[in-house]
Amino acid sequence: MAKIVFADERVKEAFDKLKDSPSEKRLYEMLVRAFNDIEKFPNSFIHIKQKLIPKEYITKYGIDNLWKYDLPNGWRLLYSLGKDEIEIIAIILEWMNHKNYERRFGYG
Repeated sequence: MAKIVFADERVKEAFDKLKDSPSEKRLYEMLVRAFNDIEKFPNSFIHIKQKLIPKEYITKYGIDNLWKYDLPNGWRLLYSLGKDEIEIIAIILEWMNHKNYERRFGYG
């Protein structure tokens, strides 16, 4: 089991705005489902090799691991796993469509 937290207030606010937006309802529901899956099985999704972690994430969040959860319709959810003394923490970094994901990782 993992506890879900957001990397920063900006990410949390973006998620909260989805909840109140009728046009983003589907994305909100996909993320809620992903968070539930990650809570139950935090390291069961796609692990991204350390050398492929965007430098922006390392600099901004100080992470040393990155995981990807594939959402429907080509969306991606990126998170990192941390630990405190008692539990695993899944740190939600961001979600993006496939085009932005390819840009972020230098594929396109």
